[in-house]
Amino acid sequence: MKTLTKMTVAALLWAGAADAETVNGLRTVDEFGAIADDTERSVALFKEMFVVIESPRCLNCHPVGDVPAQGDDMHPHQPPVVRGDGGMGAPGMRCSTCHGAENVAFTTGQGSIPGHNPWNLAPIEMGWIGKSAAEICEQLKDPERNGNRTLADLHEHNAHDGLVGWGWEPGEGRTPAPGTQEVFGELTQAWIDTGAACPTM
Repeated sequence: MKTLTKMTVAALLWAGAADAETVNGLRTVDEFGAIADDTERSVALFKEMFVVIESPRCLNCHPVGDVPAQGDDMHPHQPPVVRGDGGMGAPGMRCSTCHGAENVAFTTGQGSIPGHNPWNLAPIEMGWIGKSAAEICEQLKDPERNGNRTLADLHEHNAHDGLVGWGWEPGEGRTPAPGTQEVFGELTQAWIDTGAACPTM
């Protein structure tokens, strides 16, 4: 039997990765099984989660200030709105003034008003726009900033929360987040199971 050199093994691993299945642009947990070191695998899993996190579907509702963004180009929300109490808008201009329980298509058919009940901004402590994967990872694990969530709570949020899930069903005129909520939840659990390690940058 022919002996495989390190170079040949590396080439085979690369070819396997290149041919590996993705789901709507998001790699699945199985694709990280070849990484032997738990910490390295955990970091790689979070970097894949970050593919979803850095999507406009997530970032638009995670501003670092009081004004949400909108659209794939992440322009300031129009009409002008502010965070308000609980991230649900200012009195007289609550998020629910325009955002109902479900997406509503424009009568022109060229877009839609997004909807989910509730519709609100993430807490300002969870502002992500302009932040690195390392910074966001540390935020997510910090109970003082993440709403006092445990890692198990975080998995539940990523895997089953309806407002998070809206990112994959955003309505006409918006690009869905990569992958599916199911895959995102599986990546989150695998990241937790391998130590919830964060990237260094």
